[in-house]
Amino acid sequence: MADAPRFGEKPLPQTVAAAAAIRRVTGLLLSLENEHPVVNDMLTRFAEWETELAAAAPPDATPRIGDDPQGRRRLYLDHAFDVGAYNPSFPEYRLEITDGDPDTATGTVTFPLNFEGPPGLVHGGFLGVFFDCVTQHHNCATRLSGKTRSLTVKYRRPAPLLTELTFDVERRESERGLVSTARLRLDDEVLCIGVVETLALPPEKLTGAGFGTRRVL
Repeated sequence: MADAPRFGEKPLPQTVAAAAAIRRVTGLLLSLENEHPVVNDMLTRFAEWETELAAAAPPDATPRIGDDPQGRRRLYLDHAFDVGAYNPSFPEYRLEITDGDPDTATGTVTFPLNFEGPPGLVHGGFLGVFFDCVTQHHNCATRLSGKTRSLTVKYRRPAPLLTELTFDVERRESERGLVSTARLRLDDEVLCIGVVETLALPPEKLTGAGFGTRRVL
């Protein structure tokens, strides 16, 4: 991954650490059965933090793609790799490309309570987000990136929360781009299958190739 192309700025270590903490705290909040005084304290502090962070944030939330001489737009973070590591709204996973075979990859994922749908199980919509993340990660890491054309998910068995699951990705070329098939497993049992069709473009031809770099104050 050292020579992988860049698709935006890397998140700050502080952002990554905060995302993990927010994910953990959200799970604890969802587990509470009764009101707790700490939550009242959190709400007060949230209001203070929001005011302070708003003052430091750029005035324009549009991502900084292309020229922005006044520096008013938001810095665009890299969404190609490990987006769940810095954004707690996305699933966090680990992916490795197979040595000697760039068209296959494997990995692991554990869905926390934040992604619950039916009791104790992952909401099916988050499984679609997960498949889109890992297949695009795989493509971008091998310099075959592009927009998702279609994504279909076949649900075979419910996916449990708080359990390490494994997955694999197999990719092939098609007339319109790339077709990736990802399978999520619990031990040897396939829980669901995602088929993702994407464009296949070099990174420099993507819309976001002209992303702005981080300004050092």
